Amino acid sequence: MSVNQQSDLFSLLSIGAIKVANRVAMAPLTRSRATMEGVHSELAVEYYRQRASAGLLISEATNISRQGRGYAFTPSIYTPEHVAAWRRVTDAVHEAGGKIVCQLWHVGRMSHVSLQENGAAPVAPSAIQAGEVVFLESQTLDTPSMPRALRTEEIPLILEDYKHAARCAKDAGFDGVEVHSANCYLLEQFIRDSTNLRTDQYGGSVENRIRFPLEVVQAVAQIWGADRVGVRLSPITRAVGDTPLDSNPQATYGYFAQQLGQLGLAYLHCVEGQTQGENEASGFDFKALHATYGGRYIANNSYDRQMAIDAVASGHADMVAFGRPFISNPDLVERLRLDRPLAEPDRNTFYGGGAAGYTDYPTLS
Repeated sequence: MSVNQQSDLFSLLSIGAIKVANRVAMAPLTRSRATMEGVHSELAVEYYRQRASAGLLISEATNISRQGRGYAFTPSIYTPEHVAAWRRVTDAVHEAGGKIVCQLWHVGRMSHVSLQENGAAPVAPSAIQAGEVVFLESQTLDTPSMPRALRTEEIPLILEDYKHAARCAKDAGFDGVEVHSANCYLLEQFIRDSTNLRTDQYGGSVENRIRFPLEVVQAVAQIWGADRVGVRLSPITRAVGDTPLDSNPQATYGYFAQQLGQLGLAYLHCVEGQTQGENEASGFDFKALHATYGGRYIANNSYDRQMAIDAVASGHADMVAFGRPFISNPDLVERLRLDRPLAEPDRNTFYGGGAAGYTDYPTLS
């Protein structure tokens, strides 16, 4: 395709109630530049402003509560200070003509006692320790602490935390929210029968295992309206450690997608790979998942320009989310449009630090 032949990838779209300028989304990217209290600095304002030409910016995963935190220096959205910091970001994005949603995050068992209030154990559907690594305040890595299983009566309290964070995101000026139900964090820990061994109404059958994630989405939709709420799934993604998959991902996530499709949401956002960085969906039918869901679909996982153009042209996806390319190419949409080379990111500056490797990547101009 010549540069002059404009692909649908660069066309207007309504994704729920959100009107976007193109079909290129910026995937959520943890960069660990906030304070330990989860408050963003002015660096984040510039970082997101630089990337506002994306049709939709999906914020880095944002903690809904102190309990939900699993990594040092990640932003949060549950205090007035968090709201004020994010408000500066959303104002900058809107002034640059962009749209941005807040990804709501609770890590569940992927946490460490040093990150929890009063050194409490992380919480999870079941008391199964994770084999992942977590990034601590000392800027060292450690394995997550042994979690404790949530009591049935505690689950509504976390539901209230999601609703409170959704209200805070609204006060901060976001255009919507994305419920993070992927990447082996709390909501996905409920979904998978490998990490959910509960015997109450939140465990056992697939209907029970998706109950809490579905309740979260419905609760957040009460705050925002369903057409400004997206959901992220990763049916076959394994964490870096030993996180096992569900025993029947196609059936489990297909049922969940069917239930989500009845809510009138803005979109479903899927990580279509086994591990981050591999676009390999062997054994899982994402086209079937999209069809079962029935609404707008954002595809994600190591797409390049031609793959993204083809995905939109074929109807496989309504938008395509790019992650690492947006780190080193703040003007990624323009580079894709003109078919220009992409700059490579410096992996040493992915997490933590200051402006270097964060706001200092040049544009084509």
